[in-house]
Order: sequence, then structure tokens, then C-alpha cells
Amino acid sequence: MDTAPRGAPRGAWEIAGLLAGLAGLAVSHAATLVLTSRATPPVAVAELFVQYVPGVVAETAIDVLGRADKPVLVVGVLLVVGGLLVYAGRLAARAWWKPLVVYAVLGGIGTVAMLTRYDARPVDVLPVIAGVVTWMVALSFLTDPLRVEAASGIPESGHTRRGFLLRGGVVGAIAIGLGVFGEQFGRQRRRVEQTRALLNLPLTRPRPPDDVRVDVDGVGPWQTPNAAFYQIHTAIVVPTIAPQDWRLRIHGMVEREITLTYQDLLDRELAEDWITLNCVSNQVGGPLIGNAWWSGVRIDTLLAEAGPAPGADAVKQTSQDGWTCGTPLGALTDPERNAMLAIGMNGRPLPITHGFPVRMIVPGLYGYVSATKWLVDLEVTRFADFEAYWTGKGWGERGPVKIGSRIEVPRNGGDLPTGAARVGGVAWAQHTGIAGVEVALDGGGWRAAEIAGAPNDDTWVQWAATLDLDEGDHELRVRAIGKDGETQTGVERDVLPDGATGWHGISFSAS
Repeated sequence: MDTAPRGAPRGAWEIAGLLAGLAGLAVSHAATLVLTSRATPPVAVAELFVQYVPGVVAETAIDVLGRADKPVLVVGVLLVVGGLLVYAGRLAARAWWKPLVVYAVLGGIGTVAMLTRYDARPVDVLPVIAGVVTWMVALSFLTDPLRVEAASGIPESGHTRRGFLLRGGVVGAIAIGLGVFGEQFGRQRRRVEQTRALLNLPLTRPRPPDDVRVDVDGVGPWQTPNAAFYQIHTAIVVPTIAPQDWRLRIHGMVEREITLTYQDLLDRELAEDWITLNCVSNQVGGPLIGNAWWSGVRIDTLLAEAGPAPGADAVKQTSQDGWTCGTPLGALTDPERNAMLAIGMNGRPLPITHGFPVRMIVPGLYGYVSATKWLVDLEVTRFADFEAYWTGKGWGERGPVKIGSRIEVPRNGGDLPTGAARVGGVAWAQHTGIAGVEVALDGGGWRAAEIAGAPNDDTWVQWAATLDLDEGDHELRVRAIGKDGETQTGVERDVLPDGATGWHGISFSAS
């Protein structure tokens, strides 16, 4: 049977468990505010409890506690968690691995709570992971002097007390510091989010055209909701910029340098349109693509006011966090391309994670050369005179979107009924447009699919086809044809350096 080391100061192991627990909760709290600005894990656990508690219990709590029911519940969760963390410290006196069981249980509950919230994203679990790791590291750090004392057999030495108190002070100070930092950062982010929510922008609420959808169950929505729109950025901490503090400087090889405020943009005529964006890192058939209703100010008019100098061929974009990209000047000054400084997405102010207050949208270019979020600087220059973030890592300089297509019904490994079965998906060739889509079943010849309508050439189109299926296993491929006559290539290439190519193919069964 395991027994606690007799030389440990009274209560030291429990205190170590509590201090390590507080440090982990502080790290988790700070990580939540920095990474997500959503509910912290203890609050999410309380929400999970509310979601599944029997109605009679909830009604009784409301009757007894009134508006204090939620704070009392959160305090109750923290007390239970605190008790378990103290118990974890006591277990550490018996065996180093025993606290890990407690941490695993708490981490599992926190993960479930975070990922079952409305609008949950995978990133929401990171604060839980950060907290659990901190618990383990802090407990080991705090209990090391106690283990040394136990091994020496010298009970309650002054050296041990001093070492334990010193380490406890360090952990406590770190916990307090992280708590203060997280709260200060979170306050700023919440302030910006509240400002964003209260903005009354002159944006049109989007109404997708009637002819853009195909009649195939399982094909995704033509308009991608903000919460489901893919997010790719390099920011460790998402920038939070209040609209009144935002400035955009247009300078470099121009006749006139321009500085714009957020209000300056609102005072101009807004352009609005449907535009599909996709990431250069999207694999063939991958999910890093979405279609939204964007609202903003056309960048070609702003650059015309600045007056680009002869010889300029690029615009270096810089984000508030220092990220840069290089965009062909011709793409931004082309009156036929609806490039804009976007302030709205799907009829609402930009979400913070999508670039609020202002980002760049350029149809027909991959995001790594165009779609700067939290945009604060535009320098008209030459490609030869600078190296942008991703081009410095081996990616292509210009980044035009490649024609592509994807099968959404059936899913790979899925099942369809025998006989006449409907399949479908999407195809895209922004700034060119889709003229047709073809499918091939079981290695046979290509046949035309139906395509839905599109309001412009900058959005994806949905496609559908009816297949006559025999029972058994099948393979399906798809390819798109652009309005410029280009047929999507079947040559398979990786995403590096300028986007993946190849036909999307799946295997499925008919029964």
C-alpha cells in the first residue's frame, strides 16, 4: 500500500495541489480570453450542467436563488474543481502518476463542455489543454522539494520549507500575473466586440438568388455562415482594433500619400457582392473554401486617388500584427475585378477573427497574396523590392486561384441507393466563371453535369448529376470547365508552391 512521505510539512501536498490548480485555471482563463474571447472552461462546464440538468432542479434553483443562480452555479463548479485539485495534491504524495487521473477527468469534462457549446470550434479546446499541462508542470515543480525531503528521511527540514515556500510564491505570482493579463486583454477584446455589435453599418442583408442551389440533399449551403467560414492566419493573438483607432496608410510609389479612418470608409459609396474565397493550402476536395456576401469600399478608386507611379507592379499589404503579403497592382486597380476593403460579411460587421474592422478581399487570388485581415498599411511598390511572409517561405509570388471542383454527395466511403441516384457538389474559378462540370463513374467517360446559377463569375457554383448505379462499390470523379475554355487538369500537384491540382475522386457503395 502507498503511504505519504512522513517528512513532508503538514498540509504541504494539499497546498501544492491547490496552488498548481490555481495556476492551471489562471493559464486556462488567460488562454481563453486571448485565443477565443469565449466562455472559460469552468463557465462552459456550468453551461453544460444547465443544459442537461432536469427541469425541476433548474426551476427550483431559479425560485430559490433568482438571478444569482448562474453565479452560484459557477462558484459551485469552481469549489468542486478546487476540491479535486487539492485531492490531486494529496494523491501526489502517494504516487507521481495518481494526480494525472484527476487531471484527465477534469480535462475531459472541460473538453466536452467547450466543444458542445453553440458555435464551438476546435480552437476552443486549447485553453483546456493549456490548463491541464500547467497543472502537471506546476505540481511537479512544487512537490519536488517534498520528494527530496522524503527521500532524505530528514523530517520537516527548514531547507524544505524555504524551498517549498519559494516555489509556491513563484507559482502564485505567475498565476496572479496571468489572471491580471488575461483580464486586461479580455477587457479590451470585449470592449471591441461590444463596439462591433453596436455598429449600425449601412449594409444590405444578403438574399441568395433563387437559382443557385441544386436539388441534392447533403450539398452544403451556397452561402457560408460566418461561424462556418474557414479561418487561416498566423496571429498567435488575434488583433483587436477599435474602429475609432483604425487607420490605413496608402503610400510608397504614389503621387499622393493617403491616410484613411474608419469613418472615411463609411462616408464613401459601398460596394457589395457575392465572392468566394479559398486558401492556397486547400487540398483537392478540401474544406478551406467559402462563399459570402462582402461589403466594402472598392480599392481601385482609392489607389486611383493615390496615383501609382510608373514602374510599380505590387502592393505590399501589412496587417496590424505585422503579417505581410504582396498583391499584383493590376489586380487591385482592375475595374472589372471587385477588389475591396471589406467592412462587412454576410450583412454584419466583420467578425474579429475575420479581420474586423477592415480586411482586403480580392476575387480570383488566393488569400496568402491578397486577403489581409486587420489591414493597416498599403505600400505601392515593386515585387523585386520586398519579400512577403509566405513568398519568403517558398510560395508563389502572384497566387491566382486555380479552377477546381469538389464532390459533396456522396461523401468518401458513403452509400447511395441502387438505380437512379443524385450526386452533387461545387465548382469554382473566381474572376473567370464556371461554364460546365463533368463527372466520370468507375473510370468511364466524362459526362456533363447540371450546374446551378451564379450571380457573377466570382462565386462558386453548385452542380448535380443523376447516376444509374448497380449494387456494389463505385468510384466517382469530377472536373470543372471555365468560361475561358480551361478544363481542370487531372495532374496531381501538392499545394506548394501555388495551390493543389488534380481531380477530386471518391469511393462509395450502392445498395
